[in-house]
Amino acid sequence: MKKIKILTLSDHPFSPSGVGTQTKYIIEGMLATGKYQFISFGGALKHQDYRPVKTNEWGDDWVVYPVDGYGTPEMIRSILRSEKPDILWFMTDPRFFGWLWQIENEIRPNVPMVYYHVWDNYPYPTFNRKFYLSNDHIATISKLTDDIVATVTPEVARTYVPHAVDTSIFKRLPEEEITKFKKEQLKIEDDRFVFFWNNRNARRKQSGSILWWFAEFLKKVGKDKATLVMHTDPKDMNGQDLIAIMENTGLTNREVLLSQQKIPPQNLAFFYNAADATINISDAEGFGLATLESLACETPIIVTKTGGLQEQVRNGESLYGIEIIPASMAVIGSQEVPFIYEDRISQEQFVGALETFTSIPKQQRRLIGQQGRQHVIENFNFEDFIARWDKIFTDTHNKCGSWPNTSYKAWEIKEIE
Repeated sequence: MKKIKILTLSDHPFSPSGVGTQTKYIIEGMLATGKYQFISFGGALKHQDYRPVKTNEWGDDWVVYPVDGYGTPEMIRSILRSEKPDILWFMTDPRFFGWLWQIENEIRPNVPMVYYHVWDNYPYPTFNRKFYLSNDHIATISKLTDDIVATVTPEVARTYVPHAVDTSIFKRLPEEEITKFKKEQLKIEDDRFVFFWNNRNARRKQSGSILWWFAEFLKKVGKDKATLVMHTDPKDMNGQDLIAIMENTGLTNREVLLSQQKIPPQNLAFFYNAADATINISDAEGFGLATLESLACETPIIVTKTGGLQEQVRNGESLYGIEIIPASMAVIGSQEVPFIYEDRISQEQFVGALETFTSIPKQQRRLIGQQGRQHVIENFNFEDFIARWDKIFTDTHNKCGSWPNTSYKAWEIKEIE
């Protein structure tokens, strides 16, 4: 049986970013079926070596080409001619792919385009309609994104496919291992609360607010009552100087611990296990993979009710941590994105959320964490994730074909009154 060959554009699938991680999960899940081959443009990194990369496990069935950005029109034209893939699949914010949709008329007559769409918030982005129409199928990352695509372009086929995590890696570890990790790695030997923050140090992630407001929380409860662990680059050029903020707020005596090195998922699981809660107060968040990993480790989350975070922290009446309702929804925009809400919370809300969480008895927090993992297993599991992608790719290939894409029409009929 001829394998379906898919060209992917995304963050480098071996990078630790959420987009990179999910790309890797999708590709490995598809390869395991024996039905697919992949050619990947691995972007969003500065590469030292641009030679193609293969893995020992998958060999010729998966070749990764390091690229700057996410590629160029010339690179797409070249790889289409040389490899003749059956599907072009790409993922992340649409602002990165305007150049790709501009050559849709060159691509889609030959191969269908499948887009894994990330969008953070309302109002409905009607300005994205032209982009949505340039795809054969759109996979939506959250219920919010799914509603947006359904409303803005109901005529385009779509499938809701939230992120998933490997619950065999992200799981509750034995208590003696957690205690050892806290003592030897974090140098924490008392019963203080530990809060974990795992994000890129970028503006929308509110990294500076986290530090500033955590200092206010410690003023109320005592500096020896809690520690904040931040897994991030404190000097990231896209964010704030976190070390300067720590010095200004007096958080210089291990009240805040910085984890700056890239670490494998198995090691990251120890951080989630060591924490009492994982925090994410981004003002816009397409999904937020770290909080899902935290729940899989039975660690509750404290999050802003925004984007994909809201379907992680709540399932109907069930809550898996603290849900902070935005104090304001400012309409922010740019020349590329004319309007979008930024969901901001206040210092009082943040400090209040930490106080509320720390007042919950330990056994109840453990139960919340256990229920959170069950939520992940039921609604964000690998089996459904892989099955949905397999169906999307198989159905798209069966419906559209390739070389040519028989479902593509470069024209439309309109009745003139």
